[in-house]
Amino acid sequence: MIKKNILITGGAGFIGSNLVKFILKKNIARKIIVLDNYSSGSKLNHISNNKITYIRGDTKNILNNKKIKKSKIDLIFHLAEFSRIVQSFQYFEKCWESNMQGTKKVIELALIKRAKFIYSASSSKFGPKTNEYLSPYAWTKAKNVELIKCYKEWYGLDYVIAYFYNVYGPNQIKKHYMSAVIGIFEDQFINNKPLTVVSPGNQKRDFTHVYDIVEGFIKAGFLKKNQEYQLASGKLYTIMQVAKMFKTKIKLIPQRPGERFSSKRDNLSKSKKELNFQAKYDLKKYIQDFIKEHNN
Repeated sequence: MIKKNILITGGAGFIGSNLVKFILKKNIARKIIVLDNYSSGSKLNHISNNKITYIRGDTKNILNNKKIKKSKIDLIFHLAEFSRIVQSFQYFEKCWESNMQGTKKVIELALIKRAKFIYSASSSKFGPKTNEYLSPYAWTKAKNVELIKCYKEWYGLDYVIAYFYNVYGPNQIKKHYMSAVIGIFEDQFINNKPLTVVSPGNQKRDFTHVYDIVEGFIKAGFLKKNQEYQLASGKLYTIMQVAKMFKTKIKLIPQRPGERFSSKRDNLSKSKKELNFQAKYDLKKYIQDFIKEHNN
């Protein structure tokens, strides 16, 4: 891979910080600019390296940032969006501002810089057509996929869309209103609390390790153009099955708005064929290692 000048929005967050680390490990960047508003990201995720510049700011104001204006950018990995289903009902304005207004500005920046726009889309798009109407989060993510494709037709945007499936792993947030299920279970386990499983517990999900996600994301961003890829482990578990892997007490809690009962994968073979993407990490093994580490 030829070294690129890279902008990562949300690069101080869970997935973004792992993406930065992987890019540095592969030595495929001339320089990396990270933009983050630290709503769920953390300075604890910063990596000290002379190739990296961290900037505090919101994507909705990205076109006015002086440092970004002056910088050469070849690739934009866009991760800085509101990323939770249930919370998007309560924090609708934040979801709208980040996912609709902010993403539009980042797309515009890609056009100005003639950079490829690599988008972290959501697996919530797949399944019944009604899935995208289940929550403000799902709707905004689905509409951004449409918007990106329209910008390609209207203005010649170069893009890659990668669909993420329930990402877990190092740096995931555990004590935050934006925490996802594996992070929540880990925090409850550590604090000797029952794991809270949303009723009825038979909701199926594909859980994908963040190391697999960032590797596939980078391959797609560097190697492909105007394509879509699903990045998933290929294994489905119910939420109850996952909770039982922790071998501790479980408590059922009421159903929540926006809940999906399946996690559909339409075309994993494309990712395998064109990106040589194959998930290497296993959720069961991850949880076993987590329990062993905690008990020691």
